[in-house]
Amino acid sequence: MQKPFQFSEGFLSTPRTLQLWASAMVVLPVFLQAPWVHLHPISACLFTFVLLGTGFALVHFGAEKWLQVGSLLVGVSGSWLGGCLFWGWLRGHPVLHLPVEAFALPLAFVGLETRWRVGASFYLSCLLGAAFTDLMMLFTGVIDSWPEVVKASLLEAPQLLHETAEKLFKLQSIFMLMVAAVCIFFIAKLMRERAILHTPSGGAWLVASAALTTTLWVDGLFVVTAFVQPRLSGLI
Repeated sequence: MQKPFQFSEGFLSTPRTLQLWASAMVVLPVFLQAPWVHLHPISACLFTFVLLGTGFALVHFGAEKWLQVGSLLVGVSGSWLGGCLFWGWLRGHPVLHLPVEAFALPLAFVGLETRWRVGASFYLSCLLGAAFTDLMMLFTGVIDSWPEVVKASLLEAPQLLHETAEKLFKLQSIFMLMVAAVCIFFIAKLMRERAILHTPSGGAWLVASAALTTTLWVDGLFVVTAFVQPRLSGLI
């Protein structure tokens, strides 16, 4: 019987730890990036270079045990920059969300065959999660109300966001959301199964699985918050 993938040494050296930090890097924007971009999008964008520079330094100048940490930070920097660009200047145009987030797609695919594979898999799985989110916004009709919500004043936006969230609690919308959730869990399960193989890409599959699953939970948190307490959603 094959054993789960493990790194021989270093930080993030066990599957559980690697998955935990990958999930944390998905949740981080909920509490830090969203309000930061609203208040000062330029400085939020510049923080990308802190993440990127730290990641590169750890991989190139740090010991071998820092390799996975550095690679993950580089992947996080790609998702961070895409999010800053969209939420800082283009959030009134939801059709541009996925294209903006996918700006580093070619580099990520190339990175899968290098020592940057952990970071590349994080970025790609977050992008896949964003694609599911955008499709659900389209199929449930939320995308039609989105520009009005994000362009509204601080007094009007909470009520508009609440009304938009109500669209997701209709029978047809709930069914589509459940189908999407099942698809995400199934894909994440396949990723975890691939990670069982004792290969250099095992860690990348674990990261992808954790990031994709966490994206689902974050989206669910956004929906519930938008419905119950819109001011705390971080979307307005």
